[in-house]
Amino acid sequence: MTNPVDTVAAAVSAAGAPTLGARRVSAGYSWPECPRWHAGTFWFSDMYTGTLKTLDAEGNATVVVDATGRAAGTEVPITLGGFGWLPDGRLIVVSMHEKLVLVHNSGAPDDLSVYADISEYTLAAANDMVVDADGRAYITQLGFDLFKGDEPVPSPLIVVEPDGAVSTPAKVGPLMCGNGIAISDDGTRVYVAEVMAFKITMIDRAADGTLSNPRDFATCPFMPDGIGLDADGGVWAAMPGGGYVARFTGQGLTHAVSLPLEDGIGSACLLGGPDRKTLYITAGFEVFDFAKSAREAQGTIWVADVEHSGGATRP
Repeated sequence: MTNPVDTVAAAVSAAGAPTLGARRVSAGYSWPECPRWHAGTFWFSDMYTGTLKTLDAEGNATVVVDATGRAAGTEVPITLGGFGWLPDGRLIVVSMHEKLVLVHNSGAPDDLSVYADISEYTLAAANDMVVDADGRAYITQLGFDLFKGDEPVPSPLIVVEPDGAVSTPAKVGPLMCGNGIAISDDGTRVYVAEVMAFKITMIDRAADGTLSNPRDFATCPFMPDGIGLDADGGVWAAMPGGGYVARFTGQGLTHAVSLPLEDGIGSACLLGGPDRKTLYITAGFEVFDFAKSAREAQGTIWVADVEHSGGATRP
């Protein structure tokens, strides 16, 4: 079987893509994921600790949302996935295995309540999420139990409307393990990483939030995970186990950031910083054993300076 690092390295070389290095800015997390830039601050999910955290300029983390108290009321793991902000400033977050969207109501980290129940449409664990300017949430899902080694099956996107109504988009078919999801600078397109299809899918988005016309945007040399967009039409994708984060356009792979596996498995990326030209990368070592991941806390955050800005893309 071909080594994923060799496969991705060959694709980077074949594309003649400039390769940047990354520098570590923070460490001590379980499986960090779902990076966000909001109100001048970097946020991320420290997944297997059931928390959302922010980083200050020195790389020190603060727990802002803490869902661990919910464990007493359920038998499933409390793992926080994608998150975003409503127009009124409240934060909503996917509780992956509870198949719920929670809302953070106040300054207290544990002040959480159910915002939407998405279990009717969720085949296995829910996953990432992006929230549009109107407060509409688009949610991806794994579709199968990745953590038990089940065979992949296609599953739909889930939409939570601003009034709380939950549905699946009628004009977008099932995806093969939807993961990272983002909205373009002008709001007219949604991009989704289809992990098991090794591709990024582009979907048209109407002014009323309706999705339609899904189509291939880029083929990836390895499984894409978390993604972040730039305002120039590029999609930056982490490829766990591939040793690189890469930028894709409709013409193919254009740029790469090297993150050797001995430094961590890149899980997601996002453009942040004052001009949104800092590519943040989350990385970890243990994704399947939740307790081991939290106990060993080897997860890290990395950054690379790039020439493209995230502009008004979401998340």
